[in-house]
Amino acid sequence: MSMDFSLKDSFKEYEKMQARTSGEKSNLINAALGLCGEAGEVADLIKKSEFQGHELSEEKLVEELGDILWYISEAARLINVSLCEIAEKNILKLKKRYPDGFSTERSVNREEYGKANNHK
Repeated sequence: MSMDFSLKDSFKEYEKMQARTSGEKSNLINAALGLCGEAGEVADLIKKSEFQGHELSEEKLVEELGDILWYISEAARLINVSLCEIAEKNILKLKKRYPDGFSTERSVNREEYGKANNHK
């Protein structure tokens, strides 16, 4: 499987721009903790919208998702893997897991959990 050329170019351009904003002391711990922090901010926006009567701001959500992308790109850069490679491997995994598209049955009975749904 090969990613669309324009998407590859977009990933490469993003990676260049992201690397320019990375600090000298960057490491995987910082990338992982930053990713968790930003994911928490996304969760908080949704929590406030669903349970506390706040309006969900698409603009703020997109901003936080962009921050998540930054930390994913940072972690990938630190282990010398491109965003394109990550995306391609994820798509291959999903095609194998859900060859006909998502299904609850295949999700509950995933191979990595075994037939008896041993993940509980």
